[in-house]
Amino acid sequence: MDDSAKTTAEEAVQQAKVSVLFVCLGNICRSPSAEAVFRQLVEEGGLSDRVQIDSAGTGDWHVGAAPDERATAAAKSRGYELSALRARQVAQDDCMQHDYLIVMDGQNFDAVKELCPNANARRLLDFAPDQKVRDVPDPYYGGEDGFDEVLDLIVEATRGLLADVKGRLKVPAVELGG
Repeated sequence: MDDSAKTTAEEAVQQAKVSVLFVCLGNICRSPSAEAVFRQLVEEGGLSDRVQIDSAGTGDWHVGAAPDERATAAAKSRGYELSALRARQVAQDDCMQHDYLIVMDGQNFDAVKELCPNANARRLLDFAPDQKVRDVPDPYYGGEDGFDEVLDLIVEATRGLLADVKGRLKVPAVELGG
């Protein structure tokens, strides 16, 4: 390969983009938390211009609402910001617009696969292979500690997701500090 073709190929890799959609039931607890955590990881990795991040819910109960106050408080205590996010329902267009549809649990996985049968839908905890659980539990009806547990799972799994995204973007490990 001559130098000009090599440069063009390298530029194409550097311009490649990936879109990630996090999905839970109402889009007020788990998926906005995952969006905020992953957004911070992507920013810290210098990939903000190459990774688009969003979240949605399979249900429509909370469309337009801010994230749950307990989720917001738990996230804020760890340096993540949810206040600008608003709930929306996952739509058919999401099937084509996002490279990753990352769901929090089996119920939402089934709902997403029904809506988007050919989409790259995966459970978030697939990216945390050491976890003994497959589903990020819904903390909505539980106590305050449930939101911290959810954040622990999200932080672990989004690190694995970021590694997967880096591989898809062909980002050299040196470029991101390891």
